[in-house]
Amino acid sequence: MTEKEAQDWLRTNIDVSRETWQQLEDFLALLADEMVHQNLISKLSAEHIWERHVVDSAQLLLFAPKAEGNEIWMDLGTGAGFPGIVVAILSDYVVQMVESRGRRSAFLETVVNKLGLTEKAMIYGDRLENVESHAVDVISARAFAPLPKLLSLSHRFSTEKTVWLLPKGKNAVRELKGLSPKRQKMFHVEQSLTDPEAGILVGIG
Repeated sequence: MTEKEAQDWLRTNIDVSRETWQQLEDFLALLADEMVHQNLISKLSAEHIWERHVVDSAQLLLFAPKAEGNEIWMDLGTGAGFPGIVVAILSDYVVQMVESRGRRSAFLETVVNKLGLTEKAMIYGDRLENVESHAVDVISARAFAPLPKLLSLSHRFSTEKTVWLLPKGKNAVRELKGLSPKRQKMFHVEQSLTDPEAGILVGIG
């Protein structure tokens, strides 16, 4: 997928207004500026940012229920803002981003404020273990922890209706097989649009 193809995919598959598109471009500009000060994404992936990061994040919306405006999406280990900031821009979810690294959480705060996302996005600048338990509708984690640890740390935020969206790259099937039979039944694997060898674990409960 080229950068143009990635942008075309967004326009075709996600309802992106002119204002929303501008927010995406403003976010990427803020990211580029911050990369001078901290290594948020690799330089190689930055050259393919629409494919490797924007579309890679946006595709998760295809597996989530459409939000009406007060549903909560919790993104674990948001880092540079993927998928949390992208989801906040492209959907009506209230996005809670958990990022314990101080400089990265400060960057996310800056992005939320400058893009006018304060009413639909918030940052927990702390370890997940220190976040008070509450129910959320979607849990995503792009590069947070191995699957057993991820589930152990975050299950207290889930209900029987919570949707889990966990990009796991080439290790998706292997990590799924490492779970107990009961937990394996929660998930199935979807192929990533941006990498034919990568998988996304999609689960409910």
